[in-house]
Amino acid sequence: MTTIYGIKACDTMKKARTWLDEHGVKYQFHDYKVSGIDREHLEAWCKKAGWETILNRAGTTFRKLSDDQKADLNERKAIALMLEQPSMIKRPVLEKGARLLVGFKPAEYRAAFG
Repeated sequence: MTTIYGIKACDTMKKARTWLDEHGVKYQFHDYKVSGIDREHLEAWCKKAGWETILNRAGTTFRKLSDDQKADLNERKAIALMLEQPSMIKRPVLEKGARLLVGFKPAEYRAAFG
């Protein structure tokens, strides 16, 4: 089963979902804004891809954090921030079996789905 995680209104999510739809890929969509994200998923993603990859430092939510919140970031602190505000998770995160794709790159999706 393929599951794509993100936020419905995100432009990158829209591109990824359009790509999946146009290529006939069946998937489930998990919206962080509606359903949140559990610690188990977030920790597994960070272990597999690295917390630096999962944390979206370029987004508005992260940029609005205080300097104290941004200081001395490590995996534990980053996971706590992302659990508190899932908008700080890079989008999309796509799980296809054991495979994890972070962000949307058409070439990576082609490689994953043939």
